Amino acid sequence: MSSRLIGVGVGPGDPELVTVKGVNALREAEVVVVPVMDTGERGRAEATVLHYVPEEKVVRVVFALNERTDRARREAAWDAAGTRVAGLLERHSAVAFATIGDPNVYSTFTYLAQTVAGLVPGTVVETVPGITAMQDLAARSGAVLTEGTEPLTLVPVTAGAAVLKEALGGPGTVVAYKFGRQAKEVAEALRETGRIEDAVWGSSLGLPDESIRSADGLDDVPLPYLSTLIAPARRDGGRGGKL
Repeated sequence: MSSRLIGVGVGPGDPELVTVKGVNALREAEVVVVPVMDTGERGRAEATVLHYVPEEKVVRVVFALNERTDRARREAAWDAAGTRVAGLLERHSAVAFATIGDPNVYSTFTYLAQTVAGLVPGTVVETVPGITAMQDLAARSGAVLTEGTEPLTLVPVTAGAAVLKEALGGPGTVVAYKFGRQAKEVAEALRETGRIEDAVWGSSLGLPDESIRSADGLDDVPLPYLSTLIAPARRDGGRGGKL
């Protein structure tokens, strides 16, 4: 029988936001892989998983998630991680990979699945959706993501502040991911497009050091890398006008 590689979204960090299906997938898998940085510190995915499965079932795999400059070193780490997971699939029929947020939204799982599929032909790849950071921030801040026919644009600021500014100039709500290291540029883009007044940002959602603030307080101080921003659509205050 073919082995199964299951990407399980475990949410932004709050263990209570893992779905029932996600918990079942973690518990039913023979092994649960969690990504860790080469510094060895425990990440959000691992901390969340340990609320639901015993530690001896968890396999920590280094993904060099903190490597941003040395492409060769980063790719070598990815290849090593893929080889490690491929080895697990050769010995186990079901391996789960826990990823923060959702496995199909800017997730390390996407790249892992591609690598493993080439190393272990016939591997069945499945995903279990998870709560995203933008959903959690919307719930905790009271920001409404979309109404009626409004579009929703999701931008990783690692693509550049110019991409965010272009999105902010358009209609609907704009969500920015991974903007912590470019907080100043993000604030400038919000001000230039007239979108800063209602925008909110948050980091470490559901964790002890959670921070949720108005975007008009952004300054030059670097924020956590995984900070999330919501710039709600411009609305006229009417009810149901966009339905």
